[in-house]
Amino acid sequence: MFDYIIVGAGLSGAVMAERIARVMGRKVLLIERRPHIAGNVYDRYNEQGILIHQYGPHIFHTKLRHVWDYLSQFTEWRFYHHRVLGHIDGRLVPIPFNLNSLHHLLPGGLAGRLEDKLVRTFGYPAKVPILKLRDSDDDELKRLADYVYEKVFLHYTTKQWGMKPEDLDPSVTGRVPVSVSRDDRYFQDAYQGMPADGYTGMIGRMLDHPNIKLLLNTDYREALETDWTSGRIKLFGQPFEGKLIFTGMIDELFDYEYGELPYRSLRFEFETLHQSQYQPVGTVNYPNEYDFTRITEFKHLTGQQHPYTAIVREYPQAYEKNTPGRDIPYYPIPRPENQERYKLYLKKAQTFDNLILLGRLAEYTYYDMDACVAKALKVFEQQINV
Repeated sequence: MFDYIIVGAGLSGAVMAERIARVMGRKVLLIERRPHIAGNVYDRYNEQGILIHQYGPHIFHTKLRHVWDYLSQFTEWRFYHHRVLGHIDGRLVPIPFNLNSLHHLLPGGLAGRLEDKLVRTFGYPAKVPILKLRDSDDDELKRLADYVYEKVFLHYTTKQWGMKPEDLDPSVTGRVPVSVSRDDRYFQDAYQGMPADGYTGMIGRMLDHPNIKLLLNTDYREALETDWTSGRIKLFGQPFEGKLIFTGMIDELFDYEYGELPYRSLRFEFETLHQSQYQPVGTVNYPNEYDFTRITEFKHLTGQQHPYTAIVREYPQAYEKNTPGRDIPYYPIPRPENQERYKLYLKKAQTFDNLILLGRLAEYTYYDMDACVAKALKVFEQQINV
């Protein structure tokens, strides 16, 4: 009945299902554990009619024109530039830390001198990882780096990841650098926006094809039997001769043969407020206070007009697969020992011609949304549509 089985109806799985069905005309069974499509980008209207992101805020941005054009087939866009403020020493300052933040927090003469040194040392508009800035030979720049590290990075990172910045892969600490610029936008990519009627609507249109059968609220292990000794797969007890595209947790797929891969999880605390606006920008970070890391107000992101507003507080936490409320893996933890364990799973997966791994969990990689789409399109062209 089916040529391909895809596990997971998030961005990666949806892109692959859409391409296989529309371009190749092949039949796809898409299996999703949750009762809805769209994975972690799922959005919905709450009881008061405000559009919220169920699994935390997602703002689409990309440098890749082909990714933007591809998604534009399935949505109109609300053009939106995300701005973030950080609550630092009692003031709200732009994040990532930039030249405007510098002048918000430090006396004018000192701020001006430091701005001049930053521009001469790194150039304008450079983006400097905080750990690189801390290695500066200039005493004033080093003191600035220590201040920014303490006030902006250290406690936020410790809450988010459960470890200090220097204990993480540089790819993590480099994601929010010090910006030698006055551009207050959180992202500087050429293409930025929000799907006009939400991510769920966009992905729904991607999956609206007669060759795609969607099976929601179903653990893939209820439908599939996998024998990784022989590489044989059964679907509802019958031999399946097609390919399995898997976007879930790779360690779970192989029954934790080499041990569990660690992840970070999140807890969300939603609140509807009987006021039109709560905060001046979409997201405010709280690196040094409280147990949560940030508050997001959705109406800034969506542009929705409504007399009330909705916010969410994010509480990072350890992932525990058998503990309700902690059992959603959001972020792979980029540490060398975790990568070594992942490579054992990857090596095993590569021995099976009927298996393709795709997405953040299956590849144990911290992908942005546009990277998920780009990778799915690339895999389709190089491994499927050949």
